[in-house]
Order: sequence, then structure tokens, then C-alpha cells
Amino acid sequence: MEKVLGISPVVMLRRQDHIINASRKPFTALSFSPDGKHLVTGESGHMPCVRVWEVGGGQVAEVQAHKYGVACVAFSCSGSYVVSVGFQHDRTISVWDWRKGSIIATNKVSSRVSSVSFSQDSSYFVTAGNRHVKFWDLDGSKDRRVNSTVPLIGRSGLLGDHKNSVFCGVACGRGPAASNTYCVTAAGVLCLFNSSRQLEAWVNLKTAAASGLAVSEDWVFCGCADGVIRVFRPANLQYVGTLPRPHRLGVDLTRSAPHRSEPAHPDTLALTFDPRGRRLSCVYTDHSVYVWDVADVKNAVRLHSALYHSSCVWNIQVYPELQDPSQARLPPSAFLTCSSDNTIRLWHSDAPIRQRNQYSQDLLKILYVGEDVQRLQAAGAEADGPDGKAGIRVLGISPDGKHLAAGDRCGNLRIFDLESLTELLKIEAHNSEVLCLEFSPLSSGVKLLASASRDRLIHVFNQEKNYNLQQTLNDHSASITAVKFTGEGGVQLVSCGADKSIYVQTAEQTPDGSLFSRRHHVVEKTTLYDMDLDPTGTRVSVACQDRNVRVYSVETGKLERSLKGSASDEGALLKVHSDPSGSFFATSCSDKNITIFEAETGECVAMLFGHSELVSCMRFSQDCRHLISASGDSCVFVWRLDPQMSSTMRKRRAPGPSGPRQPSIRWVAFPEATAGGAGRFSCSVCVPGGRPSSPSPPPSCLWWRRRRISRPLGDRSPLLVSLSRSTRTQEAE
Repeated sequence: MEKVLGISPVVMLRRQDHIINASRKPFTALSFSPDGKHLVTGESGHMPCVRVWEVGGGQVAEVQAHKYGVACVAFSCSGSYVVSVGFQHDRTISVWDWRKGSIIATNKVSSRVSSVSFSQDSSYFVTAGNRHVKFWDLDGSKDRRVNSTVPLIGRSGLLGDHKNSVFCGVACGRGPAASNTYCVTAAGVLCLFNSSRQLEAWVNLKTAAASGLAVSEDWVFCGCADGVIRVFRPANLQYVGTLPRPHRLGVDLTRSAPHRSEPAHPDTLALTFDPRGRRLSCVYTDHSVYVWDVADVKNAVRLHSALYHSSCVWNIQVYPELQDPSQARLPPSAFLTCSSDNTIRLWHSDAPIRQRNQYSQDLLKILYVGEDVQRLQAAGAEADGPDGKAGIRVLGISPDGKHLAAGDRCGNLRIFDLESLTELLKIEAHNSEVLCLEFSPLSSGVKLLASASRDRLIHVFNQEKNYNLQQTLNDHSASITAVKFTGEGGVQLVSCGADKSIYVQTAEQTPDGSLFSRRHHVVEKTTLYDMDLDPTGTRVSVACQDRNVRVYSVETGKLERSLKGSASDEGALLKVHSDPSGSFFATSCSDKNITIFEAETGECVAMLFGHSELVSCMRFSQDCRHLISASGDSCVFVWRLDPQMSSTMRKRRAPGPSGPRQPSIRWVAFPEATAGGAGRFSCSVCVPGGRPSSPSPPPSCLWWRRRRISRPLGDRSPLLVSLSRSTRTQEAE
């Protein structure tokens, strides 16, 4: 779902619906049919397809007409045809009858195309791009077609003085202005072409840059820099007004005031208009989404808004369960995420009873780290490239729920008060990015914080002495990928790294505090990317490059067993995380999938996919109802687990008269290749007695055969729409 944003009418109801590409290729373009019942999407990757979906259903048609990727797509106003334009190196433009699955006309374009629009009578369409505005006659091509594909007939627009401009948006007129065509340049000029393809009028938008436009019978909306949206009349481009701008960068959600003095607004990135509801949906460069009621354009009202991360999300931390809930600083279902956009965001996974702030339904608070709020815009967040030093890399929450530790990509360690999210302390801890943070558990009897970095060092800080440095461990010879504390009545430190080593350190009490010394050293033949403790703290599960999860005893340092950690035979295993009961564990692989396994047997429970980049972190919620995942695609997904899975976890967490209960349910999953399903996965669940349950699968399930395993969370997800650097929006008219 990379580089794409879809806004459907469900946004107006403040809930989300989802279409997930079964081919696992990122979506790059989309458009709704005029009746709002179908959606056409384009994708990138090798031999990409153009696909038509039923809104709220599955795939109904597809065609493969491009080699590298699809830049833009559009339905004809009659709903019968779809036009698709390939990436710049593809240079192919195709029109196909999607119901028959046949391409009726095609041609080549010499310029990069960024936008396409059909005329109201579907007799022609217009493409716009780099020094390019071209009118393509569809009626003439259809007349020449008998039983084969024919060349499209195109004529260039007469650009006049704007022949060297870069056109970033195009829209054909509607109603009385149906013969007009409107284009906007990246430099901020709105142009009107008449029925003879001549440039009849143009107007300067008085902005640093423009990004796109939307046209209705009454208005022309132009998206500009600094959150500006200009409104004009279609007949003569008479200026009508400017819509309200969104929040300022660095806004404080709790006080409706900017975090910094007079910062800029995010630039408008894309917009689309719903003529039936008279609503304008906009996406901005900080990946925020707004829906405006423009029935009265001079008094536009904001109906809905949501604020999301604008760059790679690195880490997730779920707020811990406390023995005394009255001491909790955050709600029970709260979790935090950190990103390269230099923010830490506090979310709520449960559906809110009421709107908590005026900007977002699921977002509780944003903590801005650093002074550069321009990094919140997607272009600023990625300015340093993949090896840059921007952003917060990892988080840690103290077991008493009072403090939040954050490590950044420059090696700094910050401590925040979780109730107020104010910074208490900043420590220049490492020479490279901080990769791991871990607080010692309450059962250890000490209050320590361990930080590990790419500089191969582990620093141990004493929480009771204002996080003074207590010890530095330098056993590893490469980047350290995971650090964990364990121990009942004592404390041990377990670490693994890219040097293929696992170290178990035991603490000894001295007058200066706890000092660690090496107890076990395990060397593997493969790189170790991640590690997690089981609930008892006696075993560690290690994610290995060879796609296996190896389980070691902390006490002896010996390998107890090895489990397959991926349903795929390709890529490396990157992350592993156990649920709070130890009944299941989730893994992520370099194929961008998440797989859930039964811990005792190693059998696959479900495979989850939808992220377009590597999954950087996963966490089970404390109530065992959700799995939260984050990725380099700037998305956070909240997945609702099957109720029977959640029940199994909760029963095992609750100790019985003879100790913790063991699950009595066996989960088996079988992958099944499907041509048109929305990510279907054939699964079977065996209940006690050996008879599989077989209720009717609900249509919204992603993995089903006889019983639903899991599916993405709809109305409770903080982020189930992908937001990325090249965003497009479309809406059913």
C-alpha cells in the first residue's frame, strides 16, 4: 500500500474499510467509479496489474498492460472503461473494457504523466505531466476497433507560454463547463483549455507550489503550499475564496495551539471532491487527512481529520498492566509509537466513546522531539535518506508506568514523564543510533535501564540515581539487536547481535550497585536479528537470519529447540514477539509478512500482510485482543485477534489451582493461492474432540475457511490507511 491513500465514503462515517492486495505489490494509484461501487487500482513492481475491486468486497477484474508500474488510473464517466498510464520508463497508456477484460486501445507517451481525467461524455480523456497536456480521442479509437487493440489517437494541447511547464494535475469540466479542461502547474498556475484544446485563460495562484486540483459543476479547487486551497468558478476562473487551512506543524492536540512559535502549515498534497455530499477530502504532506464540508465555500466546516506519522515508524511500546490501576498514567489500551519524523505518538486502540481532541479520533497526544518541525512533512522526514540520523529509533516504558525512555538515531537517550510527556533528562549515551532499550522488571528487585547501540556497547543506567551510568558492557563485536532483563529475586541481562553471539550476564551486588559479569556465551552460524523472553523469564526466543526461531535456556545457555519462524522459504526473519501468556508468538520476515505461530507446537496460526515495507516492530496488547504492527511505510496497523485466540491467552495467563493452564486448542493453517481474493488464507481450527468448527465466513475476513483467525481492525485502528511520500486521493462521485 505504499505511495497511495484511498479516501472512500466510509471516512465520512469516521470508520475505516480496507482492500489488501493479494499480490503483495504496493498500490500506486486509484480511482472510484462514478457510482461509487467499484475501485480501480494500479501497482508497482515487476509486471504490475491494474485491478478493479468491489467496494467492500473482493477483486472482480484485472489486466496486465505495464512492465514497471502504474502512475495513474481513471474510470470513464460511463463506468465502462478504465484508462491506465505507466511509469516514466514504461511510457504506455492503455484503455480497457474491464467487464470483458480486454484492452481496446493503447499507445506510447514520451513524457512523464502525473494525472489523467475523462470527459463527462467519455468520448475522450486528457493526460498531463512534464511539458505535456494531451487529448486522447476514445470514440475514434473505438470506431477503428474490430477484434483487436488499436492505437489511441492523441493531440497535444496548445500550451502557448506554458509549453515548458510541469503540469501536476488535470480535470475535465462538469455540467455547463463540460467542454473545458483545467490543468494546474507545479509552479502554481491554473490553466483553462477550451474545446479546441487552446489555452483560453490562466490565473496565478499566488503560492510557492501547487499539487493538484478537483473540479465540480460549481467550483474548481486548487491544492497549494502551506495548506492553502484556492477556489475558482469553472466558467471564467473567477476567484471565489480560500478554504481554511489545517493545523500548524507542531500543533499541541490538548491545547489547540502550535508547539512552536508561528510554524508553517503542511502543504496540500492531494484532494478530491464528492459532489453528492459536497465534501472535499484533502491529504497534506505530513500525512494528515481532512474532510471539509464545502456546501458554502466561504464558510467551509471541517467534518473529520486524522493525524498520522509521516515517515518510517520504528518502534511500538504497549503501556504495562499495573497491580494498582489507580497508579496508571495512561489508559489501559494505550500504546506509543516513534518515527523518523521526530515524534512520539500516544494512541488508544479501543474505540473512543467521544472525540478526545479536535484533530484525531485515535491519537491522544504527540510528543515533538527537537526544534525542526519541518521534518514532519514527508519530504523533510526523508531528506537525510535511509542512512540519515533523523528521528526516534526505539522506546521503553518503565514497569511502574511512570517513565518513558527514547533513543534516537544520533545516539541520544531521553527520559520523559509519562503523565505529562515532559522531558526529564537527556543523555548523550552512544556514538551511533540506539537500537535497544530495556527496563529491568519489578521482580528483579533493582531499577535499571539498559541501552544498546550500533556502536557495539551496552550501557546500564541506575534509575534510582537519576539514570547515572552504572556499567558499560563491550562483549559484542557488531551491532547489538536485542537486550532483555530477566531474573526472580536477582537480575540477568541477555543480549544478541549481528556478531551471531548471545551473551548472558549475571549481576552481582556491590557497594556501587549491580555489576554484570559474563555467565554464558553462545555462538550461532547465522545472524541474530531479534529476541524476546517468554512470560516466565527462563527462555529466550531468537529470530535468526535463516528463518528459524531458536529457543535457549537462560539458566544453562543451551539450545532447547528450533522452530520454523516463517511460512515463506525466502528472505530473513527480522522480528519475534511473544504474547503475554506465551501461547503464541508473532514473527516478521523480509517478505513484509507477519506470521503467528502456536508456541508449543510451532504450527502456523495465521499470516497477516498489508505493509508495503519491512515490518519494524510488533506488539500484542495487554488484553490479548489485538496485535499492533509498524513498518517503514509509515503505517501502524492494529489487528483484531480471533476471540478464541484471545480466550486461550487469557486462560493461560490466569493461574489455576495446579499452576498455569495449558491451551487445549490446536491451530493449523494451510496457505492457499487465490487469484482474486483480498488476501485470503485457507485455515482450519481444530477444537477439543477433533471436529473443526464451521460457521459461515464473514465477507470482511482475510483468512478463513472454516473459522476466522484474524483480520485487520476496522473502526478501532489508529492507522489502517497507508500514507507515503507520493500520495494520491480519489473518492466516489
